Amino acid sequence: MPEATTQTITSVGIDIGTTTTQLVISRLTIENTASGTFVPRVEITDKEVIHRSKIYFTPLLDRDLINAVAVSKIVKTEYLEAGLTPERIDTGAVIITGETSKKENAKAIIEALAGYAGDFVVATAGANLEGIFAGKGSGASAFSAQRHQVVINIDVGGGTSNFAMFHEGKAVESTCLNVGGHLIEFEPHGDRIIYISEPAKIALHSSGQKLQVGERLTLPQLRPVVKAMAECIVEVLKTTRLSELTRELLMTPTLRLEFIIRKVMISGGVADYVYASQGPATMSEVTAFGDFGPLLGWELKNCLDQAGFVLEKPSETVRATVIGTGTQSVNLSGSTIHLQEKTLPLRNVMVISPFPITIPDSIQGIAAVIKKEMQRLQVDHTEGSVALAMIGPRTMSFANINILGQGILSGMEDYLSDNKPLILVIEADCGKVLGQCMNANANRPIEMVCIDQLEVEDCDYIDIGKPLMGGRVVPVVLKTLVFNR
Repeated sequence: MPEATTQTITSVGIDIGTTTTQLVISRLTIENTASGTFVPRVEITDKEVIHRSKIYFTPLLDRDLINAVAVSKIVKTEYLEAGLTPERIDTGAVIITGETSKKENAKAIIEALAGYAGDFVVATAGANLEGIFAGKGSGASAFSAQRHQVVINIDVGGGTSNFAMFHEGKAVESTCLNVGGHLIEFEPHGDRIIYISEPAKIALHSSGQKLQVGERLTLPQLRPVVKAMAECIVEVLKTTRLSELTRELLMTPTLRLEFIIRKVMISGGVADYVYASQGPATMSEVTAFGDFGPLLGWELKNCLDQAGFVLEKPSETVRATVIGTGTQSVNLSGSTIHLQEKTLPLRNVMVISPFPITIPDSIQGIAAVIKKEMQRLQVDHTEGSVALAMIGPRTMSFANINILGQGILSGMEDYLSDNKPLILVIEADCGKVLGQCMNANANRPIEMVCIDQLEVEDCDYIDIGKPLMGGRVVPVVLKTLVFNR
């Protein structure tokens, strides 16, 4: 930051989804909100969306290959439309979501877009991670914090329905169902089938229909299949004893339903049809975009109403997953940190928060929760580093700090086997003693960074810089996805 107390930066967010690709450009004001005698604290104080792209169909070379060149051309076109050049972009995020993240060349997309932003946060979002992103973007997270109510956001796109439950602003549960509006493709505004995906074949078989590519379909024929898919989405909200069809379509473990669900938000490409005043009446209206999305939205609305759920309209629907992008808020971790200086700097470290409410009271319990969260967010041990974030031990006693340290070592055993640095972000002021306890309990030398007095959230990204002030503090750049509210 320069000596001025405020600065504006330009940020871009790019979402490459199963069916659609889009980007949003924002102008962010960052400001030092601390008074002159205190350590600077830089925060986002204002955000203005200055350009929303058209919504494009995600370009594919075939069913399994993304057209990286075509994606980069979309971004270039939208930059020109916004009157910007890559050099004028300060930061941003590329999020690859849904079925697209399974495509063979998803990583090639990142390379193709490398020249279009100054400092990209890049994530190939797994099913549960995508649900959390969408729930933050739709406003469900903020709704739960402001109203002190449990709310679940379901992001229904072209290939998947991603569930994220929020309590007091925190994501507490998530799951994913292989149900989306683009699982059967039609000629636009037509009735001829041109593609049937594997999940759609499962649903067709369950409903007793044997449709083939090339056949013409009537609305009465299509409706039972789409209704069955909508019922699967609603069933996940009601019970853990799922029907055979729902079990077959689940991509991750189902919701535990430890909280009672009353309020539901729907985002994603299908959402606008959930909140429409009337449903499609003809096949031409259903297949306007070459799929059955409008009908799925309407059937989902009816199923939710019949099941007694209260539909809340989100602040963002189709653009929920990424409508803003990563930006930078510089913080300083306090004077009780524990680290090896050779490990730093670290860049683009994804934050995982395994304990949104309470920390278990045993080593085994702590380890089990960490392992489950790593699995839930589909963390690939062979790729980039991750940081564990938590409030701190149950109490500030040495016994509880020691139990927490041993639980972390056990829970991160697989991750540490790849010789990655163990990165911990603790809100409580106990970083040094926790790090020392873990070093003492480890059965081999571990590269470790344990910083404290910082509050971060699930799926944030952080950079940790070289130590300052004789090693007593480190600068931490918090790259949080900036969503519209």
